Amino acid sequence: MAETIFSAVVLLIGTISMIILGIVQYRSKEPVGFWSGKKPPRKEEITDVSAYNRKHGLMWILYGTGLIVCYVCARPLGGLIAAYLCMAEVFGGLLGMVAYHNRLNRMYYRKRENI
Repeated sequence: MAETIFSAVVLLIGTISMIILGIVQYRSKEPVGFWSGKKPPRKEEITDVSAYNRKHGLMWILYGTGLIVCYVCARPLGGLIAAYLCMAEVFGGLLGMVAYHNRLNRMYYRKRENI
């Protein structure tokens, strides 16, 4: 019982921070970043800042929510199975997020014109 409570608390601390990050990005008026340590794009570089931010925010909200759903669904199967499924969600989700972020950059970055 103690490990269930501990794992749920740790999961919630991590996922709530991701969901809050997603909400902040969703509502942001300035372009948001994805990579830690890398400056986000400037407004002039993005064609539709609000759509760019909403899609990035939804990405983080869905990632955090997906982790919670994965844990809740896998927990009745046992702690080790829940841990393995959540780890698969973490790594698979991160790979999916990187691919989606790159797709959003291709969609919303202004094309540089060669002069």
